[in-house]
Amino acid sequence: MSNTWPSLDYLSWRETCSALHLHLQIVGKYRLAHSPWLNHSWHATFYITPRGMTTSPIPDGPGIEIQFDFQDHLVVGVCGNGRTASFALEPMTVAEFHARFVRLVSDLGGAPTFNGSPNEVPNPVPFVEDHRDRPYDRDAVQRFHQALVAIDRVFNRFRSAFLGKSSPVHLFWGSFDLAVTRFSGRRAPLHPGGVPALPDDVAQEAYDREVSSAGFWPGGGGVDYPAFYAYAYPEPNGFRSASVRPDAAFWSEGLSEFLLPYDAVQAADDPDAALMAFLVSTYEAAADLAGWDRDLLECAQGEPRKARRPDARPQATAPALADTEVEREDGPSKGRYRIVVDGHEAEMTYSRAGDALIIIDHTEVPAALRGRKVGEKLVQRAVEDARRDGVSIIPLCPFAKAQIDRRPEWQDVLRR
Repeated sequence: MSNTWPSLDYLSWRETCSALHLHLQIVGKYRLAHSPWLNHSWHATFYITPRGMTTSPIPDGPGIEIQFDFQDHLVVGVCGNGRTASFALEPMTVAEFHARFVRLVSDLGGAPTFNGSPNEVPNPVPFVEDHRDRPYDRDAVQRFHQALVAIDRVFNRFRSAFLGKSSPVHLFWGSFDLAVTRFSGRRAPLHPGGVPALPDDVAQEAYDREVSSAGFWPGGGGVDYPAFYAYAYPEPNGFRSASVRPDAAFWSEGLSEFLLPYDAVQAADDPDAALMAFLVSTYEAAADLAGWDRDLLECAQGEPRKARRPDARPQATAPALADTEVEREDGPSKGRYRIVVDGHEAEMTYSRAGDALIIIDHTEVPAALRGRKVGEKLVQRAVEDARRDGVSIIPLCPFAKAQIDRRPEWQDVLRR
């Protein structure tokens, strides 16, 4: 077990966690108030650093950046004229934190103007009126940060395998989750809103494009333990019953998303691999069931000092894949199509349901071949063979179904 994944017990530090959540909201609202709106509220978030979290530069005064230092337990402000200011993270009321932060921004030459009430929390109390004493558990905060560093590492590796629009790996202070979101490129139906203490127009702008999203909560919001989550908006048919990995992952009816307890990852022989399996399998379920153009959107996972293989090739070399043979292994009840490119094998399997019907049940394209239309070539060969042999196809595999659905000229082989 990797010692970079600390144990986390939400119930033992939930009061500190709640206080930290509200402290982040104060700083996040300052960034929100002074930054131009970026799609899906990306202009308001925090980013993980080796010492804690940061806002990145905020266009206020000389340019101000706010850092949470969870090693020395400080809130640090730096600005473009070289000045710095800080105050300690320690037991205090939310009102006291708010007052200290306002002084810090003023000392740096900024304008500490921002909305004064929390979002996405039950029974929100304006910051300046919240005089309840709040604890600050330094050790728990450091363990939380250590977990965030490990999670941020895996999330960023996962992000590297996507060519389409993707969010940064960032922490939303409203819902207090570290998240990464992939987009299909298609518009989504208008979100109904209704998020507690969040304007509907913010939620509707955040979800105006089709998404597959994953993230991490330290606890709270319906679960009293730290957990990873994954959801799709809009949710495609069959998503909640999809098979996802690892075995500890499950569908939460109450939250309408997949959950994976942090403890299951932390206790795994390879925590990074366990979390990556959850991220990949939930994304693939969403993308396949919703018919995303995965060949166009995906690529091999990024590696240090190795440029991504270009998808745009000179015309002279473009026929190389077209010349690669698709092989067929046909049996009395099952069969498969396979193609080998640069030593990597992709396959599409099928089952026979009588003499005149085959059911395509699975397509597997390794990461190294993503974005090269290998899966499309396998489906095309199956369509051509079906025409020649006078058989029909049922594309049970979501990928094959999506490919055939997008091409009317292939649909003559479908079982009517």
